[in-house]
Amino acid sequence: MPTEGAAAAPGQRWRILSVGLLGFASGLPLALTNPTLQAWFTTAGLSLRDIGWVTLTGTAYVFKFLWAPLLDRFQLPWLGRRRGWIAFMQAICGAALIAMSFHTPQKTAVMLVFLAVLVAFSSATQDIAYDAHRTDLLRPEERGWGIAFMQGGYRAAMLVSGALSLILADHLGWAWVYRLMGALMLAAILVTVTSPEAPDEQPTRSFAEAVVQPFMDFFGRYGVLALAWLALMVLYKLCDAFALSLSTTFLLRVPQFSLTQLGAINKTFGLAAGLLGALAGGWVVTRMRLFPALLVLGVLQALVNLGYIWLVHSGPNLLALAIVVGAENFFSGLGSTAFVVLVTALCNVRYSATQYALLSSLSAVGRVFLGPLAAWLVPQVGWSNFFAITALSALPGLLLILVLRRAIDRAELARPH
Repeated sequence: MPTEGAAAAPGQRWRILSVGLLGFASGLPLALTNPTLQAWFTTAGLSLRDIGWVTLTGTAYVFKFLWAPLLDRFQLPWLGRRRGWIAFMQAICGAALIAMSFHTPQKTAVMLVFLAVLVAFSSATQDIAYDAHRTDLLRPEERGWGIAFMQGGYRAAMLVSGALSLILADHLGWAWVYRLMGALMLAAILVTVTSPEAPDEQPTRSFAEAVVQPFMDFFGRYGVLALAWLALMVLYKLCDAFALSLSTTFLLRVPQFSLTQLGAINKTFGLAAGLLGALAGGWVVTRMRLFPALLVLGVLQALVNLGYIWLVHSGPNLLALAIVVGAENFFSGLGSTAFVVLVTALCNVRYSATQYALLSSLSAVGRVFLGPLAAWLVPQVGWSNFFAITALSALPGLLLILVLRRAIDRAELARPH
């Protein structure tokens, strides 16, 4: 990691490390409102159709740009412009996760889903503030490694709240899983308190400026290309989200792995591959131009979806699961790092909360809304054809990368706005 001198090195190291630790706090709630919750409802005996609708609990991640201007406009009376919101949302999220532990799908499914929606809302709002904090905090030369550490922390958290949770659920029950995850979320407040504050940037002066100016600024800077950027946000990770929309239910019901087997393989191979992929992504974007990185990694993250076809026919083969899970986590980590570098480069620091929320919200469309579509499609075409279709769904995003080649080069080389 580059430094400006020996005296600056410790501050720079903590700046990047704190971004990674806050990435862990950002990633922890996501699995608990989708794949882990999906596993809980699956083991409780709910139908595939009902489980497909449960995946909509994460809708807040798609619409978070609607209230992101509030975070650009208003500053809470503690911990600065961004960290105050992060800590506040971590407290709500942790409390809601603990509250979920007192309900079950069999008896109080509606309340459980309501609390999951609250977790998703507070987590999405935390992400607004965290993404803005990271965008404001990292210097241009630190983005590659900073985002790699963020991706590493995020993926480690996804495996703790996903893989490790499945193992714990087999031995301790779901109630203790959600209590422990809630406690971890509350502990993350300590990281927020000690994280460096970004260079001071005054909040917007009025609510109208907070709502209107971020969009005027974005469309003013990019013109007609702004629509292409927005489309790319939806399409680039679509194949990844499509394949994973019902992956937990698939692995439990088709190859018929146990919760402990799923958790153990994800915890070992998934964690190692995901962290390696995120760090490799940081290395790639510092050695390779952003356009070829996005194109090559986009192709690879589509091809790994085909590995799930192997699992359709393999039965509970742990070696096959380890290879598929390892490849998926590694190449998804690589692609995500390059993608987040692009999103960061497109944002104006003054409106980073709203603009980053808009772009990242669009990237969550597939993850949130494809669950019901996948639940309808699988009975029509079968699991093997379904995973082939998910790989093909990468083509529109890859074509758009080719169309935007020059614009990607300009965005990569532009100074921070």
